Amino acid sequence: MYEENALSLAAVQAALALKSFDVYRAQTSMAPLGRRLTRASNRTGTAKEAAVLVLLYPHPIDLHLVLIRRNTYNGVHSDQIGLPGGKREYQETFLQAALRETEEELGVSSKSIQLIGNLTPIYIPPSDYIVHPFVGYVMSRPIWIPDPKEVVEVIETPLAILLDDTIKQHQHMNIQGITVRVPYYNIQGHQVWGATAVMLSELEGRLRFVLHQNNH
Repeated sequence: MYEENALSLAAVQAALALKSFDVYRAQTSMAPLGRRLTRASNRTGTAKEAAVLVLLYPHPIDLHLVLIRRNTYNGVHSDQIGLPGGKREYQETFLQAALRETEEELGVSSKSIQLIGNLTPIYIPPSDYIVHPFVGYVMSRPIWIPDPKEVVEVIETPLAILLDDTIKQHQHMNIQGITVRVPYYNIQGHQVWGATAVMLSELEGRLRFVLHQNNH
């Protein structure tokens, strides 16, 4: 099991600031088997770019993060569990995109969000996107105002649940006509897989590294 009280905001900040950390190993532990995390050099065109936010907040005292279940639409990420975020608009920075999308999707004022750090950008082959993940913090639990066009469910979960190995499971899925072994986090009965799981896996790995250092 995991210990909620072990994860402080300072621990998260230290985890994101690590200089010597095996990002690839952390990411691939929750990536679909054979999934590329960078764009192939021979792929034509230019990848689209997006940004997402891991939003942390106290609830009531231990750190929580928020996930969303996206609405059903004609796209590869329809009805999936993800982090708030979306496509970067013209002349926007990636951070501005993540904050704007979070405000649009969940009603959380971008001015209330403190940037804690960022995770490593990853590539999503099915949609040809490079996604830039950021980690932010708000001083109190937000009042969620989900955009019904984008979000059908708001999922709040303790950050420390990422350290609970019992929620890591896998299944075989058909992805673009190929059966692939796909690991996922089982969070409140939701299967969190793909790019979201990869990003959370990096955060998990960084947190484990810091907690291990603190215990020795």
